[in-house]
Amino acid sequence: MSDFHQTGLITTLHRLGAPNLEQLEKELEETLLLRPIALVLPSLYSELQGEAMPWIVEELSQVRYLREIVISLGRAGKEEFERAKEFFAILPQGPRIVWNNGPRIQALYQLLQEHGVSAGPDGKGRSAWMAFGYVLARGQSDVIALHDCDIVTYSRELLARLCYPVANPKLAFEFCKGYYSRVTDRLHGRATRLLVTPLIRALQRMIGYQPFLVYLDSFRYPLAGEFAMIADLARVNRIPWDWGLEVGVLAEVYRNCAIGRVCQVDLLDTYEHKHQVLSPDDPTKGLMRMAVDITKSLLRTLAEEGVPISDSLLKTLPVAYLRSARDMMSRYQNDAYINSLRFDQHEEGMALEAFAQAIRFASEEFVADPLSVPLIPNWNRVLSAIPDFFARLREAVDLDNG
Repeated sequence: MSDFHQTGLITTLHRLGAPNLEQLEKELEETLLLRPIALVLPSLYSELQGEAMPWIVEELSQVRYLREIVISLGRAGKEEFERAKEFFAILPQGPRIVWNNGPRIQALYQLLQEHGVSAGPDGKGRSAWMAFGYVLARGQSDVIALHDCDIVTYSRELLARLCYPVANPKLAFEFCKGYYSRVTDRLHGRATRLLVTPLIRALQRMIGYQPFLVYLDSFRYPLAGEFAMIADLARVNRIPWDWGLEVGVLAEVYRNCAIGRVCQVDLLDTYEHKHQVLSPDDPTKGLMRMAVDITKSLLRTLAEEGVPISDSLLKTLPVAYLRSARDMMSRYQNDAYINSLRFDQHEEGMALEAFAQAIRFASEEFVADPLSVPLIPNWNRVLSAIPDFFARLREAVDLDNG
């Protein structure tokens, strides 16, 4: 299924015509000397034992246009780290593993804390940030791509399409966001469908024209975990360490990159990975925690853009959100019916009500401390505080992998 319609501010690169993986990979190999590419994989050790990761490694072993692969490994002890090195050893790109739980990297996190540039607690955002730092420290790649490690339907076509718009100088993009449909026998992607899009549109109705909201609403899948960017963006972008990572990255790109240099690309016909539980009674877990973190990140960004975030706006927001979300749910219901997909109206309605509560929790936390939204300092600031940090990071990772 494809179309060539361009909507919103962001250039959309569609899947049109016959598959062209071989041509894309050939062109990426030709540009390797001009714009070498690093792939960052933020992975928990448990994902190495899952269904997706062995297949991802098998596909990556056939990719010849990558200069380097950096795995940022989390929740792994010494034995797990050694097994991870064996697991990734089949990759011909000479992968390096950032062992986040190892004593050397932990010492670097402590050093950051002591100098007032904390990278925050353990999480995907911190893992990705440290891997970006290692790529920058090596200075071997001009493009950095990142994708999740739980993609059951992974194909190396995903990586080629993700890298191509930034790595190929003919396109001249500096940031590329992936998108795809999350469909099996039903519609998935609840956090995007039922939270982010309705929330953005509710805020647009309440605030009026706001360029950042128009920009966000132009992305077909703002919570997709796949993106590629020039290395300079990785140096200057701040990113959240919590579940607001994807929205936070888009916000930093909005600040640091011209809109004409940003695109989104259709990666795969189908995309399937693990699904978060809703946890409607516990805002610290599952999709509820994600919803709280995303909402706080969005409110913080709007405040930074000069939008007054008043008590009256925050009290009205959950109600306005529910109206917007119910309208969107009706659209998705009709879309499901015409495609003979399962659609549980009660289940979807429960998700809306839970997300409305999450928005209320996030609003209360934001009012209590508007500056509490966690952002990791960018690498320029880190190097200003600790000039030899890149040398320390290179040494730590190289010794761990030696």
